[in-house]
Amino acid sequence: MPARFVKLFFVTFISASIGLSPLSVMAADPVTAPAPLAAPATAPAAQAEKASKKTAKKSLKDKKAEKKSKKKAKKKAKAAQQPATPQPAAPQQ
Repeated sequence: MPARFVKLFFVTFISASIGLSPLSVMAADPVTAPAPLAAPATAPAAQAEKASKKTAKKSLKDKKAEKKSKKKAKKKAKAAQQPATPQPAAPQQ
């Protein structure tokens, strides 16, 4: 039983080290961090415009939910408008 835990520990340790190795290489290499570039003066305006467009657009999920609710409301209104038709009575024997 303890051997299983030891194997699990080593497998987890090795997997974590493999997964984190690219991060350690990037942190050790100072050349990969480029110097910040001067942005043009129109960049903030363009970013604000993009943000407003994103908020104006509805997500696909919201659109589907709205369509579904409209369909249900229309169905309920149609059912409320139709007069209740009496069921024909079953013949008595």
